[in-house]
Formats: sequence, structure tokens, C-alpha cells
Amino acid sequence: MKFESPIVRRKSRKIYVGDVAVGGDAPISVQSMTNTDTCDVAATVGQIKALEDACADIVRVSVPSMEAAEAFKKIREQVNVPLVADIHFDYKIALKVAEYGVDCLRINPGNIGNDAKVRAVVDAARDKNIPIRIGVNAGSLEKELQRKYGEPTPDALVESAMRHIDILDKLDFQDFKLSVKASDVFMAVAAYRKIAAQIEQPLHLGITEAGGLRGGTVKSAVGLGMLLMDGIGDTIRISLAADPVEEIKVGYEILKSLKLRTKGINFIACPSCSRQNFDVVATMNELESRLEDVTTPLDVAVIGCIVNGPGEAKEAEIGLTGGTPKHLIYVDGKKDHKIEKDNLVDHLEDMIRAKVAKKEQAEKDLIAKQ
Repeated sequence: MKFESPIVRRKSRKIYVGDVAVGGDAPISVQSMTNTDTCDVAATVGQIKALEDACADIVRVSVPSMEAAEAFKKIREQVNVPLVADIHFDYKIALKVAEYGVDCLRINPGNIGNDAKVRAVVDAARDKNIPIRIGVNAGSLEKELQRKYGEPTPDALVESAMRHIDILDKLDFQDFKLSVKASDVFMAVAAYRKIAAQIEQPLHLGITEAGGLRGGTVKSAVGLGMLLMDGIGDTIRISLAADPVEEIKVGYEILKSLKLRTKGINFIACPSCSRQNFDVVATMNELESRLEDVTTPLDVAVIGCIVNGPGEAKEAEIGLTGGTPKHLIYVDGKKDHKIEKDNLVDHLEDMIRAKVAKKEQAEKDLIAKQ
């Protein structure tokens, strides 16, 4: 028996970042941020295309100067994924990238100058249907709030967010999303829970500066997992000191584990023990490496022995149970055939790709009939 996700998502206003819907009934989107020098157009485009290949829904690019804004124009012309421009303090940069086709402005209204400058940016965003992302971070709270609270707290994050929101409210601009990030899991979770009850706009989730690949993945999974289980979150970014492509992979794995997105293969694999009848770890490493390009959802069980193998294999679309002297392959929950140890990975890869091709063709046929 397969369980459906029990999560009831918070109702939020739907906005669009390019052609990607965020909020409302839209799937939770997964995004990352380039870490190249934006002025190095070739390097930045290369990284964005790698993120596109990893199925990033949205990519953020830092635009700290007018020179970077001019580079952004060239970058925008060469990639397809929606781009968010990350801007701090200089409203003129925001106006320039709006002219150059940015899909979202990550800019805090309270940090870009007087009312006239804020109005100029908001007017440009409204005119070109560009949403704004307000990004509050525990590491860069306003000095006044630092003095008031003494240290970053969930209440300080929320108060900072509400100050920026009030500015947009006064200008009757509602197409924004919001983040209240902290590197401390409990602080971030508490802040998101509090702000979620106060506004209707979509929330961008993240545990900021989460750490390296392993530690940051764990911290993000714990923090975002708590919020997603509450139904909070419309788009996510996993902040890792690692290749940005890893952020996309981890993001999708978190959503898949909660049955909130179904991208690629969902592997059910045992950690292996002395009962294993083939090298489970080596097999899984090879399969994951070979099948990274697969985006069609598919449940695949790889179990090393006959204790738990049959039960898991019966619940998968393709299942492998280790046996002696041969291993047993299940297809759609039923025993299908046995296989020798030799060429085990090759055999599984061929089966998986054939199954994926069949599912993709069935989907095309269904669309053609509609």
C-alpha cells in the first residue's frame, strides 16, 4: 500500500517568475544561485545551463554593479530558465535589469533609498509584470532592529519583513514573495511560521549559509522538512557551499521524500549488510550516476537480500532482490525473471530506460487524445 502525502499546503497568492508559477496551487519550485562572477558571461551562462540540465525551475544571479547589469543582458539572451536578479541598495541597477528582461527582482524596498527611488522600481516592476522578492536575512538585519532585540530573533526577522511589506502595500504592489532566512534552524522555522500566518504572498524557503554538501543538506532537510510538513513553502533554495547543481538535486530529493514533487527516479535501496548477495552500495552509486538525466518519475527498489527485498520490490515499478545464485527481478510488483550477478547494473539501466520510454510514450499518447 502506498501512502499519499498528508500535507495540506498553506493557501497563498499565485505569482509568476517568468513562466514559472509560484504559490497558489503551483508545484513547489526548486531554485539555485550562480556563484560565478556575473561579469564573466561565458562562465555564468555555462553554470546556468548546467542548472537548467538539472531541472532548476528558477536561477538567481547576483547583479552588484552596472557592469554586471550589462553582463546580465547578455546572459539573459543565452538561457531559457527564469532569472532572478539579486540587487542590494542601488535602485538604478534594478531599473536596468528590468529593461533587460529580468523575471524577478530580489531587492528589499527599504534598502534602496527614498520614496521616489522605491516608487520608480515598483512602477517598473508593475509595468513589466515583474514580481519582487523580499529577502530578510538574520545576518544583515537593520541596525535599529539589532539594537532593539540585541540579537537576531524570529520576531526581529518578521518585523524587518513587515517593514518592507508595508512599503509595497502603500504602493499597492502585491506581487511579491518573501523569505526570512537564518542559519539557525529553529530561528528560521519560527520566523517562517509566524510570517505565514500574517501574509498571503508565497514564501521562499531556505536555511541560509547551511554549510557544506553533507552538513548543509542535513540542516536544510530538517528545517525545510518541518516547514513543508506544516504546508508552508512555495519555492525553495538549498544553500550549500558546493556546486549549485547539488542544491537542485537536494531540493528535489527533499520534495520527493514528502511526495510534493516527482522528478526522476525514487530509489528504495537498503544500506547493505552481511546478508547482501551483491554489492548494493557500488550498484547504487553506479545507477545514480548513470541515470541522473532521467526526469520521468519511477520507483526502483534495489535490495540486497530476500528478507526485505520481496516486500519492497512488490511496491516498486522495477525491483531487484538479491538471491543465491541468481537475483530476482520484479516488474510492476510481480516476479518477472532472474539474472546472474554479471552485468547487473547494465541490465537494470536498460530496464529502467525502457520503462521510462514506455511511460513517456503513454503520456504523449494521452495528450494526443485530449
